[in-house]
Amino acid sequence: MEKDLLEIIRKNVEEEPYAKLFGMKVVELKKGRSVVEMKVSSKCNNFFSITHGGAIFSLVDVAFGSASNSYGNAAVALSMSINYIKPSLAGDLLRAEAVEISRSRRIATYNIIVKNDSGDVAASCQAVAYIKKDKLPFLK
Repeated sequence: MEKDLLEIIRKNVEEEPYAKLFGMKVVELKKGRSVVEMKVSSKCNNFFSITHGGAIFSLVDVAFGSASNSYGNAAVALSMSINYIKPSLAGDLLRAEAVEISRSRRIATYNIIVKNDSGDVAASCQAVAYIKKDKLPFLK
């Protein structure tokens, strides 16, 4: 049953219009942990010809969202603090790994690390989710 739940969540995350816009793929999903990849397009460049921070943040947010919602209850972001460490370029494959650090009845915290295909850390984030009583809308 848990495997079925995670597969339903993975599919819904990948089918989300915003995630599809960036071509994001959930390559691993477990309770409290998610790995999401995105091949960076030149359409994601800023005027410095590097990946716009908003594109990287979007990848982080999808990894965080899929990890925090992986239990089947709706979880929403309370706060996210991101640090951009190394620039990314068009053509890079970015991989965001969200790992749950703690979880209570209502609050969960996560560390999210983004690496490029060379294994260099491009960004790191700490995030806090509020866990609602409601099930995810596609599970009702």
